[in-house]
Amino acid sequence: MPLKLDIKRRITSRSDRVKCVDLHPSEPWMLCALYNGHVHIMNYDNQQLVKDFEVCDVPVRSGRFVGRKNWVITGSDDMQIRIFNYNTLEKVYSFEAHSDYIRCIAVHPTQPFVLTSSDDMLIKLWNWEKMWACQRVFEGHTHYVMQIVVNPKDNNTFASASLDRTVKVWQLGSNFANFTLEGHEKGVNCVDYYHGGDKPYLISGADDRMVKIWDYQNKTCVQTLEGHAQNISAVCFHPELPIVLTGSEDGTVRIWHSGTYRLETCLNYGFERVWTIACMRGTNNVALGYDEGSIIIKVGREEPAMSMDVIGSKIIWAKHSEMQQVNLKTLAEGTDIKDGERLPVAVKDMGACEIYPQTIAHNPNGRFVVVCGDGEYIIYTSMALRNKAFGSAQEFVWALESNEYAIRENNGTVRLFRNFKERKSFTPEYGAENIYGGHLFGVKTSSGLVFYDWESLQLVRRIEVQPRHVFWNESGTLVCLATDESYFILSVDTDAIANALESKSLEEDGIESAFNVLGEVNESVKTGLWVGDCFIYTNSVNRINYYVGGEIVTISHLDRTMYLLGYVPKDNRLYLGDKELNVISFSLQLSVLEYQTAVMRRDFDRADNVLPTIPKEHRTRVAHFLEKQGFKVQALQVSTDPDHKFDLALQTGDLGIAVKLARESENPQKWTQLADAASRRNNMELVKECMQKANDFSGLLLLATASGDKVMLDDLGQNALNHGRHNIAFLSSFLSADLENCIEILINTNRLPEAAIFARTYIPSQISRVVSLWRDELSKTNEKAGQSLADPDKFENLFPGISNAKQVEEFLCQKQKIKIPAQNAFKFPLNIQRNPLEEFLAESEEGLVNSNVAVSQDHKKNDDLLSNNHSILTSNVLTTTGTLGDDGDDDLDLELEGVTLDDNIDINDVSLDEDFLSDD
Repeated sequence: MPLKLDIKRRITSRSDRVKCVDLHPSEPWMLCALYNGHVHIMNYDNQQLVKDFEVCDVPVRSGRFVGRKNWVITGSDDMQIRIFNYNTLEKVYSFEAHSDYIRCIAVHPTQPFVLTSSDDMLIKLWNWEKMWACQRVFEGHTHYVMQIVVNPKDNNTFASASLDRTVKVWQLGSNFANFTLEGHEKGVNCVDYYHGGDKPYLISGADDRMVKIWDYQNKTCVQTLEGHAQNISAVCFHPELPIVLTGSEDGTVRIWHSGTYRLETCLNYGFERVWTIACMRGTNNVALGYDEGSIIIKVGREEPAMSMDVIGSKIIWAKHSEMQQVNLKTLAEGTDIKDGERLPVAVKDMGACEIYPQTIAHNPNGRFVVVCGDGEYIIYTSMALRNKAFGSAQEFVWALESNEYAIRENNGTVRLFRNFKERKSFTPEYGAENIYGGHLFGVKTSSGLVFYDWESLQLVRRIEVQPRHVFWNESGTLVCLATDESYFILSVDTDAIANALESKSLEEDGIESAFNVLGEVNESVKTGLWVGDCFIYTNSVNRINYYVGGEIVTISHLDRTMYLLGYVPKDNRLYLGDKELNVISFSLQLSVLEYQTAVMRRDFDRADNVLPTIPKEHRTRVAHFLEKQGFKVQALQVSTDPDHKFDLALQTGDLGIAVKLARESENPQKWTQLADAASRRNNMELVKECMQKANDFSGLLLLATASGDKVMLDDLGQNALNHGRHNIAFLSSFLSADLENCIEILINTNRLPEAAIFARTYIPSQISRVVSLWRDELSKTNEKAGQSLADPDKFENLFPGISNAKQVEEFLCQKQKIKIPAQNAFKFPLNIQRNPLEEFLAESEEGLVNSNVAVSQDHKKNDDLLSNNHSILTSNVLTTTGTLGDDGDDDLDLELEGVTLDDNIDINDVSLDEDFLSDD
């Protein structure tokens, strides 16, 4: 298959003429040395300008990062070398390096050396650890030295390009060149080394518009690349991909195959002349410098050439043209494998591949592996990498049968092979854009997707969708069609297909019942595989998910792009790789997937058999799955998470389990939830326990008043008081007619004005004591105001009817001691209908009042008493005995007069049921 040179522009930056670009070894930064004397540092991830500093007022022709020192080194037309700290922009050092323009700077990859070249025809070696001492001068060129580059395979040698039409190769230990390469007709502007270990090559570009490839061992030119219309200004062997990049003053960047030297593509972004190209090992980014700015492009496929033999637990990958193998079985026994961490695998070299691998794929049984690239394919044995078959193809796919495969050729012809021999060939009606392997042979055409039977090539079904990937499960009953924006899960009726193929009763569009859509998910699938009936995939936001029965479960979030390799059932682990050829894994229990598959098939007998094999730590995940499927009772039985079990118990109405879990956790929130559930089921005893456990005083007040439970009301008042809930404590005491406690609560909370008003209204005998406390408290801030408060015991004339109010209070206290059965409560009038003074006077005339209670004969005072003390009745009660509402017939409506004390006490919080009879 040809090179898949997906080229994407990552950043476009308009600026003055860019004479040099460089990429930072670890940060996402691009350095641009500008003709106007400035240096820009761009972040190509977020498209932002990180640094912009002026170096000088003449052109800066060269700039380089020194990552290990946090430096930027610049060379300019004022003959100065300047070193800056790129974090602080502080100038570290500067010195005059040459007697003419500085054209190029090269930083040694390991030593503290910097090489510089200049229009003075010299190359100099500087040592920054020796105060930038010049350690050697290299002489020999007879014109400007335009570029120097260190050999990546031998750091003691470097090459130089000069306008004297030569390329020279030097050693750091000698002042004179080892040898000279001659062949260009005009000045040489640029030079670069081939990074791979298999070819001793140099590349050069000159003003004769030629690009030459040199074998520096034989000192011969092995290839000349022609096509540019102007001077060649930049050349580069890509360190990762089998490509050569050349830039010219004609404004184009041409990309050539470094093996075949054919032109792959030509780029013209309209930024005028190209001046510089920079690549870096470990990345597909390429930086370009133009007259009008700079551009970073990403070249090549992101997905690494890796494949996994799941049966043998072996991974084969390509590192450039070198094939390597990893055996997961050889991991040291006892190795602690953590999810998402790089596996400490041992890599075994298998030899070089004859083509540059673009993709690698094992056949279904793992015995063979196919390597595709450069428009060709080679099938090797996976154990020893012995060549079994080869040929030309644009695409290659394996069938389900181990030794059956298909290829797609340039002209759209599809050829099928079995046992490495061609069996059939055909040209699809609407062409063949892509082909897909699996249980059925898939062909993507201009009109959609067509599935054929491998054996007979009969049409099985046309589907109006154009997928990027097709994934089949092992049994052939499910298939995933992944498009750019979503994926479809289809069930496959294998019996209907077999019957139709046998009877040859095929329609124009195939077998209509062959496929049935089970679901569509709006996610982009990058890589995927099936385990049973579970489809596992990575998506565009670097998440590993699996789809089973309409539900999507997330396995993990990834911090970088990873690609699925395979799932090993006996290890219960899912393996992934990245473009740096790192292998990581995640635990994924096969028993969990089998259980979920059985549930989706409604095969609960099978699910029950699988359940005991699922480790306890994974059962909660299974329970969540069951819950989403609507099987909440089964989920309750499976789950091991107490919180999840509690929620399920509430949903299923199993209050027994819920109570047990709530008692174990002693979480007030759980008791509150349980109280709600119990109230809906009218279990008031449980409601009471839950509210007590949750310290829900408001709810207990409602429950006590609605049920007429005086003992509960008294307990609530005391408990609320202990917890500082004075509003609830006050209301409980008030409803229980414990007026003494009410006034004590007001006094203890420093509500003395309210206490005085409360005493004046309900307990006149307490007024004097409360007023005395109020006076003392008020005098602390304003003595005059405190003394202005009148005591009714001393100034009775200021409190008309106060003495009679006290007599009525004593009268009502005596009445309170009388106990009557609850069933007789209906015989008594409501408090709102009673007048305490009239009752007192009436019983006085009949001689029923205690002789200690003297009655004033002053009718005016009696009238005042009627007007001022009517509310006393609401606080002095006829105490009843028995349980309210026992017989269900003798109910009595009661209304309680509201008394507002302050904002902190609101008796409106109390709801009174119509069946409730207060002690008031």
